[in-house]
Formats: sequence, structure tokens, C-alpha cells
Amino acid sequence: MIDNYRHIIWDWNGTLLDDMSLNLAIVNDMLRDRGLAPLTVERYREVFTFPIRDYYENIGFDFSRESYEQLSLRFVATYRSRWHEIKLFPQARRILEQIQASGKTQSVLSAHQHDTLSEFVGTFSINNFFQHLIGLENTYAHSKVDQGRGLLAMLPHPEFEVVLVGDTLHDAEVAEAMGVNCVLVGHGHQSKERLQQCGVPVVDALSALLD
Repeated sequence: MIDNYRHIIWDWNGTLLDDMSLNLAIVNDMLRDRGLAPLTVERYREVFTFPIRDYYENIGFDFSRESYEQLSLRFVATYRSRWHEIKLFPQARRILEQIQASGKTQSVLSAHQHDTLSEFVGTFSINNFFQHLIGLENTYAHSKVDQGRGLLAMLPHPEFEVVLVGDTLHDAEVAEAMGVNCVLVGHGHQSKERLQQCGVPVVDALSALLD
């Protein structure tokens, strides 16, 4: 599925990194603190979206009564304090190794803040697989489009030789804005059924990318 591409751009959260359960646990704690109903896994994967502010409002947070920026900072601080609980998806390291061995190059494009992304990828000792690690400038996770276009400008490949692999509809939107193809993986933050509505290939797991 990705054999015809020379550069693979990976989303991080929910694509290579299995962090959906932690995200759900943190947001449910914040909902309970406000007397709001917690989300099930199924409901989370149906409502999670970008920009993150829209997702928070859809599940009941009222930003006329509290600051979105402060809520984001709390989420990020809690996530950082618990990120030792998270692992890569089981196939991730093997897939990265196989792609590197094939002579293709790889990068990460993430909604994480750039410095946090670099630190986090380093904890898994997989930096050597990536030419570029690109994150956002702040913690508010609005969009990755500008960063994606900037990454593409740094690559020595035309758009048709680049593919973006992600786990959300936003990843498909980013790929379209960049002019590159996209493959989505249905094991992350949005359900496979939801992803199939956007008209790009959707696979169940990372291993299918090399089929």
C-alpha cells in the first residue's frame, strides 16, 4: 500500500503511539470534576475531532465559564505526568525498521508541541528512523496544515512520492491541503467507520500498510 512512495509522513498520537486510553482517562476525569457524564470508548472515537476546542465543547465543556487555554494546559500537564503508561502500537517499531531498510525516508507530523514531541519520540529510542520531527508551536492543537506544508517544502520529493499515514479525519484534511496521498489506520482516536467516510484508504492495523 505504501510501496510506491519514497517518503512516509507519520502522525504520532493514535497512529504510531497507542495513547487513546490515556486521552480518554484524562478527559473523563475532567468531565467528572465538572459533574459531566464520562465518555465510553465508542463515544470518544465518534466525537474526537480537530480543532480540539470543538471536541471539548461537543462533550460539554463551557468556555464562557472557564478558559480553553487553561484546560489545555491542564490536559498536557497530566498527559506528561502519565506518559510512562503509554506504548507504541505492537507493529510500529517493526514497520519503521522495514521501511527504513527499503531505502524510504520517514518523518513525524504531530499535533504535539514540537519540543514535547522530540522528547517523547526520544523516550522510545526511535529518533533514528525519522528525517524530521514536526510539531505545533503551542499546546492548543488547532491544525497541522501549516506545519505539514512546511515539512513538504523541506523534502526533496514531489508530492506524488509522499504519503501521510494518520488516524483521524484531520490527517486526511492535512494531506489534501499538502497535495499528498493519505492512508488512515482504524486503531486510533476515531472509528474505522467514521474514517471510511472521507474517501481515502483505511486499514485496520499498521501491518496492512506493507501488504
